[in-house]
Amino acid sequence: MAKVLLYNITDADKLMKIRIAALRAGLEALEVKPADFAHPLGRLLGLEGYAPAEGEAPFADEMLVMEELSSPLLDAMRASNATVALKAVVTEQNKSWSSAELCRELRREHEAMRAWAPKKPVHQHRKKK
Repeated sequence: MAKVLLYNITDADKLMKIRIAALRAGLEALEVKPADFAHPLGRLLGLEGYAPAEGEAPFADEMLVMEELSSPLLDAMRASNATVALKAVVTEQNKSWSSAELCRELRREHEAMRAWAPKKPVHQHRKKK
């Protein structure tokens, strides 16, 4: 069963909604504790070849990391208003990263996307005369 890693989801109702959505999507939801934020994502997912690590500072951001992309999970979370801003899928590139490294990268990407987002809707409806 593929896994989804959950970070800093402190709202009990939101956590329950995400856990139910994950179960229905066929995913095992794992809460990652701050003491484990330094470990490589691969290790947290139970993949072989990833040693424990130390030294990363914890972070407070809510974050969700999927072992594989799951549209049903994301759709169910959106429908139940249990959204998490920082989301990622584990890749060959990032599975050796610590949770803290991934969080920093996702924050950078999130801020870059917000900076480029249009301030007004792209398509505005005009009133007919």
